[in-house]
Amino acid sequence: MFAQLSHTRLLRYAGLFTWAVVGLPLLYSWLGPRLSGAGEEALALRSMPWQGWLAYLAFGAGYAWLTRNLGGRGRHLADYPLLVVLTLAALGVSYFNRSGLGSVLLMVGACVLPWRLPLSLGVAWLLAGQLAVAPVFIRWLGFPPLEALMQSMLYAGFSGFVFIVSLVAMQQAQAREEQRRLNAELRATRALLADSARVNERTRISRELHDLLGHHLTALSLNLEVAGHLSEGRVKEHVQQAHTLARLLLTDVREAVSQLREGGAIDLGAALRPLAENVPKLDIHVDIETPLTVDDPERAHVLLRCAQEAITNAVRHADAGNLWLQARREGSNVVLQVRDDGRGCEQLDPGNGLRGLGERLREHGGKLDIASRRGQGFKITITLPVAPNAATRLPEGVAA
Repeated sequence: MFAQLSHTRLLRYAGLFTWAVVGLPLLYSWLGPRLSGAGEEALALRSMPWQGWLAYLAFGAGYAWLTRNLGGRGRHLADYPLLVVLTLAALGVSYFNRSGLGSVLLMVGACVLPWRLPLSLGVAWLLAGQLAVAPVFIRWLGFPPLEALMQSMLYAGFSGFVFIVSLVAMQQAQAREEQRRLNAELRATRALLADSARVNERTRISRELHDLLGHHLTALSLNLEVAGHLSEGRVKEHVQQAHTLARLLLTDVREAVSQLREGGAIDLGAALRPLAENVPKLDIHVDIETPLTVDDPERAHVLLRCAQEAITNAVRHADAGNLWLQARREGSNVVLQVRDDGRGCEQLDPGNGLRGLGERLREHGGKLDIASRRGQGFKITITLPVAPNAATRLPEGVAA
């Protein structure tokens, strides 16, 4: 059963289980004196007030909310108030219950810190939370200050172990997500290469037919035409029939060359769709005109790289949950539009990826338009002229 759960879900369920187990001694501290018939003064000393139960429930709710989507979208400012509530709730359990159970809850909360905070801030947060429990050990449990500090550091060590385990889990999740994204790009590139190889082979065959067979058939047709003028009688009839057959064969070769050329287009949609499969942290909505073909393999490759770069930027930098990819033909151009619902920015500072993308487009006569506003996502519009292959035509009776 556990093998079917992802490591992020296991972390979540393990933390919730530990939180539930911590509730058992809290419940016993409330029920025990009542079942034993203790007096009002004993009940007041040993029972946890309702504020402690509220803190305990707040910790469970905060932990469940923060871990609902570990490994999903990145860090948000809203995570900080929730982490404050989580930490204060754990401390509240210790102070209202007059025990070190809050330190156990802080250990549970330590598995959330690597996912929601930068590394250095997460370590500082962990240490500060455990040290804040030290006054409980001094005041209600009778520890000398040095022993109370050592007890807090002991719990901090346990919390550090939980923190490191969670950090390793996060790094593995990121590595898997990167691998999934690279696999999607590899599938798209493989589809484009397969189409390019097919187009190149058809082009090679059409050239061979045109240059070799077409040339010899034209020479044969011219020689038969001359022979028809020089021959007489039944010989002339046979020569004329042979001349007619040669011209028909020449026409068939010309049509075969044209069909090979015209059928040698790359299906751009088949190359782009694998990019949208299994992309981590991102739901990609694809709208590609059908059919959408490009005759030039190099230009198809440029469009594929542009789409890859736009998706990569959305995954790494935009903090987006959705991305829309549209591709359509407008006259002699292919227009590729990629937009997301990420955080956007007011002033764009293009990185090496976007600069390289623009340079590649300009080399082929294309252009790149970028629009972004803070809170309104990122939009890239790519326009690239796609020159159709000119089918090689054999003139009537003469080789080109």
